[in-house]
Amino acid sequence: MSLSLQSPPSPALSSSSSSFPGRSRLRLTNGSTAPSLLFKLPRFFPVFRASAGSSSSLDAGLCTELDAVSAFSEIVPDTVIFDDFEKFPPTAATVSSSILLGILSLPDTIFRNAVDMALAESSSSALDNPELRLSCFYNKALVNVGGDLTKLVPGRVSTEVDARLAYDTHGIIRKVHDLLKLYNEINVPPERLLFKIPSTWQGIEASRLLESEGIETHLTFVYSFAQAAAAAQAGASVIQIFVGRIRDWARKHSGDPEIEAAIRRGEDPGLALVTKAYNYIHKYGYKSKLMAAAVRNKQDLFSLLGVDYIVAPLKILQSLKESTTAPDEKYSFIERLSPQSATNYNFTTEELKKWDQLTLASSMGTASVELLASGLDGYVEQVKRVEELFEKIWPPPNV
Repeated sequence: MSLSLQSPPSPALSSSSSSFPGRSRLRLTNGSTAPSLLFKLPRFFPVFRASAGSSSSLDAGLCTELDAVSAFSEIVPDTVIFDDFEKFPPTAATVSSSILLGILSLPDTIFRNAVDMALAESSSSALDNPELRLSCFYNKALVNVGGDLTKLVPGRVSTEVDARLAYDTHGIIRKVHDLLKLYNEINVPPERLLFKIPSTWQGIEASRLLESEGIETHLTFVYSFAQAAAAAQAGASVIQIFVGRIRDWARKHSGDPEIEAAIRRGEDPGLALVTKAYNYIHKYGYKSKLMAAAVRNKQDLFSLLGVDYIVAPLKILQSLKESTTAPDEKYSFIERLSPQSATNYNFTTEELKKWDQLTLASSMGTASVELLASGLDGYVEQVKRVEELFEKIWPPPNV
């Protein structure tokens, strides 16, 4: 499987815990905006393979459930614990407002120096306008931490774009170019990077233009098929759908046609959206990789096997890691999604249209509108909190 989150392996990069002097810890608790590290498990058991729609089990020996599910999808923990690299060796990472808040709350973390150096940046400190100065500090801090992460993981680092620009296409593009320039100054090449952008129409259009320049993007806050299809048409490298959040909304609200149609079919609306988006991407040959996030239990994860990436809480991953199975127990895992099975999925003429701002706005139901707005509000609040903390501690001591 081709992985857009990963770059060619480099012997100079290491994801082992020995890369962390003193085994410093940065822990961010589960939440709607938690960053994530992508990991690939080492193979300690015989490898098994599956064909679309069929069952598979190991030919011999024991296997953990985590090994088994990793044969179908890349598994992504939705929290960060940097001294757990032995358990879940990461191959890629996300740098965001959330991770900056975590760093600021732990003065002894290995990444604190990256933030302090950003606050000591002379070009930022010289700015008279307080808002511009804080924005400059924020950009530099993101990039400094992102640069450190590229030295610790062999894959890509996804950098969050300021959510306050979510409805400004050109603002998003300028921000990404600014971040790229800063990454270039610390010798991080663009092929090691993704840029995480909210899936407003303006964000999707920014993704299209950036991808046309060869800059890879990661579209987040996707809660409707219209968003997913528009993102695929834009050529986004990664599209992230939040399964559990859609289910939570459906339990408390009504009136969204897409969700109610899934419920009438007897389907979970979050899982149904991932399935539909995956099949659309693969049936029509779009390059996007699909990331299923906000997975709440092992059954969710089993129902998504075959999707490119699955984000899951560490408690689920630990349970999978601790659960073993053997062939004589006839335990099997089924590949639910595959490029082959996608060819049999039928789409309506309406779903296959070329998406634009008007059709996207008219097709996003109440759930996607409300969940997108809520997600943006959370991101904006976090950025403001980071900037407020920067203002309190600037200039940093001992720099």
